[in-house]
Amino acid sequence: MTTALAELEEKVRALNSSDKAALIRLLIGELDGPPEPGVEKAWIAEAKSRHDELLEGRVKGIPDEQVFANVRALLAR
Repeated sequence: MTTALAELEEKVRALNSSDKAALIRLLIGELDGPPEPGVEKAWIAEAKSRHDELLEGRVKGIPDEQVFANVRALLAR
């Protein structure tokens, strides 16, 4: 690790949680690059479609307790 990177890490660790989260979002955004045209619109359409499926009974939701239990089990492997 370079000295500059070590100094930067020390400064980042001194940030409050809110500022760390903002920095993470900024850095991830830079790594991801600019969003592809239409991606946000496509995600909104997908969310609406899934919501409609739930409302119309075409799919059944999974209780959050079960979802988190499944995630914990997967992470414990």
